[in-house]
Amino acid sequence: MSLLRTTRDWLEDRTGLPSAIQHFLDEQIPASAGWHQVFGSVALFAFLIQAATGFLLALNYGATPSEAHASIRYIMTELTGGPMIRGLHHWGASAMIVVVVLHMAQTFIWGAYKRPREATWIVGCTLLLMVLAFGLTGYLLPWDNKAYWGTTVTTQIAGLAPGAGPYIKRLLGADGDVIGSITFSRFYAAHVMLLPAITMLLIGAHLYLVRRHGVTPLPADADRPKKRFYPEQVLKDTVAAFAYVMVVALFANFAKLGLGSMADPTDTQYIPRPEWYFLFMFQVLKIFEGPLEFLGAVVLPNLAIVALFLVPFFDRARAVAVRQRTVAIAVVVLAALGWAGLTQRAIATTPANLEDLEAGLRPPQPWREIPAEHLAAIGYFQQDNCAACHILGRSANGPDLAREPSDKDASTLMAHFFQPTEASAVSTLTRNQQVSLVKLVTKRDERGLASWENPPQKELAGAILYQARNCGVCHTLNGAGAKNAPILNGLAGRRTREWVEGHFANPKTFTPNSPMPAYKFSAEELDQITSYLMAIPK
Repeated sequence: MSLLRTTRDWLEDRTGLPSAIQHFLDEQIPASAGWHQVFGSVALFAFLIQAATGFLLALNYGATPSEAHASIRYIMTELTGGPMIRGLHHWGASAMIVVVVLHMAQTFIWGAYKRPREATWIVGCTLLLMVLAFGLTGYLLPWDNKAYWGTTVTTQIAGLAPGAGPYIKRLLGADGDVIGSITFSRFYAAHVMLLPAITMLLIGAHLYLVRRHGVTPLPADADRPKKRFYPEQVLKDTVAAFAYVMVVALFANFAKLGLGSMADPTDTQYIPRPEWYFLFMFQVLKIFEGPLEFLGAVVLPNLAIVALFLVPFFDRARAVAVRQRTVAIAVVVLAALGWAGLTQRAIATTPANLEDLEAGLRPPQPWREIPAEHLAAIGYFQQDNCAACHILGRSANGPDLAREPSDKDASTLMAHFFQPTEASAVSTLTRNQQVSLVKLVTKRDERGLASWENPPQKELAGAILYQARNCGVCHTLNGAGAKNAPILNGLAGRRTREWVEGHFANPKTFTPNSPMPAYKFSAEELDQITSYLMAIPK
């Protein structure tokens, strides 16, 4: 005890911290203060959780477009506790918006913005905008299709501002309608440096104003003795903060986050949607279409923000009991119903997303990224039992093709198929298949070599079928083939498996002017080629 007292006295003499903490805990609050006052403390605690989890994510995040997506995959699949950290940060962002909005609604209903607390309300409104700005800037950082196209819509809306629109887009780094590395850098800088600094200053100002003017009392509190902030209100705030953490942790653990394919600016089929808390704005834009788009995108939102800031100057009546504030209660109820209705309508009218939401979490699979001819050649290598002599990774009766490509010319290798060594048989491959195999063993790159290790047999058979049916005469796949028909990369994001299978059987039913002939595949062959095509990324 003597050591503790000595330490406390030293801290008091040098810093004054113990007496400052005691003064904070001894704050006088109204007798009616209770559970309805916990939202402010929970909002502060929510910000601290976001700051802590954001810092942990930043330690493992690649802050460039080329590294961002892969670093999120690393966090989600390899980093110890990574999914929980990202889950806490993701769901915490949504939960913090809910808590801040509830705090604002409770303050509005109680009339806690009245004189002398106008400045407290204005700072609180600014903090709400900061929280929404965190959501907007953080949305882009996973750098998947959802993030990319959602941010594209945001910058396009910002560009509708009269006169200032082009300058705002330039400030956001959006060159025309293209989101690139400049936009990414500016959103990242705002999210991790600018917004946290401004938010901390605003929180400090908000706390100062709350302490200066005190917690808003009810009119009936005038003749009742006040109570101390500690221990009763501190206990309530602690319980509320604990409940908040439990809710966010449950979401982080059970509502698993995915990661879509890496952002693809050429994927015009992707239908962008904002996060749930901005869906109501998205629906409003559907109401105000064409010439009225400016009204729904710029005028109404800014009028709502200005009106929110000016509430204390519109309502100058004396404070009354909460049950008598029917207009305030009606405004909050109508706003909640309007938001819920617009959000529900936006969800109901959103087309099904065909993109695999887990695509970005899968480890790189080189076989999905090489031309069909190379993958099929790996199948020919297995089919012709070349591995009997050419055992990949170690020496055998023939050269180890895993160590380095063959140095023989094409004519020598073609002759080898018909005049093999005593350890191997005459090749059963067709001439075209032999040509493909020669290309594989002489010109394969590192992806082709990695694909050789363990390609899935069903997709391997699908690539062989793709080559056998000369699909590359019309289609492009992984950069190889003609462009007389749609590019097949990313087919799974545009079509369902049933559509692809039906299109093989009768193309004109699905595309009336299609020159593609019908293919009479067996059930097994149809499964193989469809599985292969649906596995190829964008």
